[in-house]
Amino acid sequence: MTITDVDKVANVLLYEGYLLYPYRPSALKHRQPFTFGIIAPGDFMQTECLVMGDAATTFDVRVRFIELTPDPVEREVTGAMGATTFAWPSLSGVVEVSTIRYADRTLRLRVRIVNTTPESGHSMAATHTILGVSNGEFFSMIDPPEIFKALAGECKNIRTWPVLAGPRGQHQIMLSSPIIVYDYPEIADESPGDLYDSTEIDEILSLRILALSDDEQRVV
Repeated sequence: MTITDVDKVANVLLYEGYLLYPYRPSALKHRQPFTFGIIAPGDFMQTECLVMGDAATTFDVRVRFIELTPDPVEREVTGAMGATTFAWPSLSGVVEVSTIRYADRTLRLRVRIVNTTPESGHSMAATHTILGVSNGEFFSMIDPPEIFKALAGECKNIRTWPVLAGPRGQHQIMLSSPIIVYDYPEIADESPGDLYDSTEIDEILSLRILALSDDEQRVV
């Protein structure tokens, strides 16, 4: 699958909490990283959101995270309705997808990600979910239609929050992230590359120099 605009935003959420300046592998922050979206062994993360749909409505689910190994590894699990299990040598889990149907063609979609690894295994970090719907539409969870606000308030999102994503105005993609953002998040035009990529370190340093006073720049 080619990287879409949603994937680019997701990549920022996946890596910015882990691979931040300085980029050296020996940096203290890489040995003691602070990350969002941690799912430790035996723990879980849950997304719930509202969907306008019927019996023909289907869902695609992509869960992405970093496995916290000595050399962290990016992982991705795809699933649909029901339970999808995944396993690597030191990490295992399940993605559970289910719906509750209301009388007015409204569904509550639930995606629960469970780390079933024994305590001696690895945690999941920067965990987030990309949801797609066919023959249906997601409601904004930040600003749902007035008649659905009560139902939206009943949704239980645990350690993550879903927002509409993709082209502005469409309702077929949700991005559920441990970092709360607004509907239709975008990468700024001023960021042509990935800030978690060390190729931009020169640009960051240049910007820091420009922020210095004239006297400070003379010293530099």
